[in-house]
Amino acid sequence: QLQLVESGGGLVQPGGPLSLICAASGDTLNGYIVGWFRQAPGAEREGVSCISRSGTTTNYVNSVKGRFTISRDNAKNTVSLQMNSLESEDTGVYYCAATGRTWLTNLCLSTPQIMTTWGKGTPVTVSS
Repeated sequence: QLQLVESGGGLVQPGGPLSLICAASGDTLNGYIVGWFRQAPGAEREGVSCISRSGTTTNYVNSVKGRFTISRDNAKNTVSLQMNSLESEDTGVYYCAATGRTWLTNLCLSTPQIMTTWGKGTPVTVSS
């Protein structure tokens, strides 16, 4: 059974970078689409970025385009989220999630309910 663990969160100053890692165990991640989601205090969970099985298709929420990059290393069974030029609005708990319903890649960002496996999250705080 697939399990996901996020790491790399922490406190960072505005404008700084942070790199998140989603590590999978129990199954090979190359059979899944993977997404990063975040939840700010008092807000609903939102999709940040998703990546297809092969890595050739990536999607981003408008607010992070040009600043965040999602990538996957199927050999290492990991998916990364490189976050640059961080803003206070990026603060929240970041979750990675996966689903084997690979035909739903284009719904990943807008419909978190399609994701079947979730990690427990890693907190990111952007503050001076």
